[in-house]
Parts: sequence; structure tokens; C-alpha cells
Amino acid sequence: MLDTPLVNEFSHVKPTDTPWKSGGLRDFFLYRDLGIATATGGRVIAHLVKANEAPEKGTGWHHHDASFHIVLMLKGWAKFMYEDKEHLVAAGDCVHQRPGIVHFLFDYSPDMEYLEVVGPADFPTIEDTGPRAVPSPAPWS
Repeated sequence: MLDTPLVNEFSHVKPTDTPWKSGGLRDFFLYRDLGIATATGGRVIAHLVKANEAPEKGTGWHHHDASFHIVLMLKGWAKFMYEDKEHLVAAGDCVHQRPGIVHFLFDYSPDMEYLEVVGPADFPTIEDTGPRAVPSPAPWS
């Protein structure tokens, strides 16, 4: 068996170093890479996520094939269904999404921005069936 060296590089990313980009997991969000996936050789990803468009139908029921996943809300708020319970996640709140938990982000404020940290960096998202109907998002004014 070959020993694969563990990638664990120093990383310092400033706000102007990486742009906000579309084309991430959800088209209605923008993403900003924080350089952690490269620094850890893909063991972990950390990126900022922010609202780009008003919520229409949300993320749909899904789960991630990840061993670790946290969301730290930095600005605004988002409404999630985690299994059969609704959760309002507001600025300052931190959520640990245990592996395999079925969830649905269905509403968020125009200023919503959160830090997401997930291991591994290349985590699959699997569409799933939910335990109940999800409330409709409130329109932005």
C-alpha cells in the first residue's frame, strides 16, 4: 500500500482574492471559495453562500453524502425543514447537519449570507423524499 501524503497547507484568503460566482450547487445562490479545499487536498470545503435571486421553490428535499457539515448564518435568515421540523436559522446561528439528514431550504432573506463547511470537499447531493409538505416562501418586496 502506498502512503499518500496528507495535504495540509497554510491558506489565507482575503475578501478580494476570490470572486462571488454562480454555477454552484444552486443557481439562485452565489458562492465564494475560501481556499480550504485546495489547502486540505479536498478533505474539507469552506465557502460563503449568499442569496442571488428571490426564493421560488427552494432546494427541494435532499441530503448530502458528507461526514461533516455545518452552516453558520452570517447575515439575514433562512428557513429550513430538517426532517419534519421547521427551523428559522438567523444571523449568528450555527447548524450541524448530521450525515444523511434530509432537509429543504425553502425561504431566505434578500441579505442572507452563510458560511458552509463540509467534509469531504466534493460531497454528493442526493434528491430525496421529504416527510411532509413545505411552506411557500414569502415574496421579496
